[in-house]
Amino acid sequence: MFVIGQALSMFGTMVVQYAIVWHVTLKTQSGTVMTLFTFAGFLPMFFISPFGGVWADRFNRKYIINTADGSIALASLIVAVLIMSGFDRIGILLICAVVRSLGQGVQMPAVGAFIPQIVPREQLTRINGLQGSIQSFIALTAPMIGGALMSFAPLEALFFLDVVTAAVGIGIVVFFVKTPQTERSVPETGGQKNIPYWHDLREGLREIKKHDYVLRMIVFTAIFLFFAAPAALLTPLQTARNFGGDVWRLSAIEIAFAAGMMLGGILIGAWGGFKNRIHTMAFACALFGVLTVGLGNAPYFGLYLAIIAALGLSMPLWNAPSMVLLQTSVEPAFMGRVFSVFSMVSSAMMPLGMIVFGPVADRVSIDWLLIGTGAVIAVMVIPLIGSKTLREAGGARDKPRNLDSGTSPE
Repeated sequence: MFVIGQALSMFGTMVVQYAIVWHVTLKTQSGTVMTLFTFAGFLPMFFISPFGGVWADRFNRKYIINTADGSIALASLIVAVLIMSGFDRIGILLICAVVRSLGQGVQMPAVGAFIPQIVPREQLTRINGLQGSIQSFIALTAPMIGGALMSFAPLEALFFLDVVTAAVGIGIVVFFVKTPQTERSVPETGGQKNIPYWHDLREGLREIKKHDYVLRMIVFTAIFLFFAAPAALLTPLQTARNFGGDVWRLSAIEIAFAAGMMLGGILIGAWGGFKNRIHTMAFACALFGVLTVGLGNAPYFGLYLAIIAALGLSMPLWNAPSMVLLQTSVEPAFMGRVFSVFSMVSSAMMPLGMIVFGPVADRVSIDWLLIGTGAVIAVMVIPLIGSKTLREAGGARDKPRNLDSGTSPE
């Protein structure tokens, strides 16, 4: 029920996200304005995530998730009413993008910490794979449905859609998702309830440092995402340069990647990965690196599309086991703060990669850029497999736990 509720809310959010980008693109045709919206969608999330992690460890995570969802929906409702009243201004949409980014920055650590509260340890890989597959399906369908709705419905109608899906999603989570009580590092009552947030942040960082394998895994994820930026974000430009700037080609690569991610989520959900999670991550890393090199050598668009789809398939094979490694190795009381750091790294590295590789792409062929970054990603397999710390952590057996035993509902 939790996955269903989140999927409904995410669908409405993504439809509106595409609608905002398309509306601003068509209305302004300004690269500067698009850059502003890019930063509006990234920077607030980056800066609020650490506080979101503290809140996820201090308070009821289900309430935090619903509050973030509700705040995003309220922003959509306000924007819809303003547009209906004749205030169709770019500034309003920019403020809305900032609010949505803040909401996601609070929600992501809470969701990451909440899932192991309600899922047995031995099923976490499958559930994360299932959730990733659903998210990929939404990423595949949201732009199609959003584009169809924009062709005959006004912009404010899409914002109302976000409000409705969020309300239904929140209702499902509130009334149908029962959660066990978990330990809190900071009691909500008593003498310690006024402990400063910065103290909690430092405690979360100490928890990461205490688990060497968690720190190493976060570092590996950061490096992986940094060098994956060209394959993830420069392929539309490469397509236009190598095969032509037809809109259908640009749509095709987005659909192929999303379809591949959906299949990858189904695969990891059904298979569960190798016995040692690090072996699954290493396989995904090698596959992604080799395929990225292949993107730089593809002579035909059909082959290029097939490689894009395979790239999408490899992503859940990395994401699911890395997520589970965090969910099973961190104390529940620190889960939100650790996931806030993980969310910050995940959301920051690709934009940082684009700051480096974007300008380079104007001076160097994207083909060679992909070959180089793909080779680096493939070589990452050696230190990943070679790390005894990570191998031991990845091979630790998951012991089933009774989620209801000795607990009381939140």
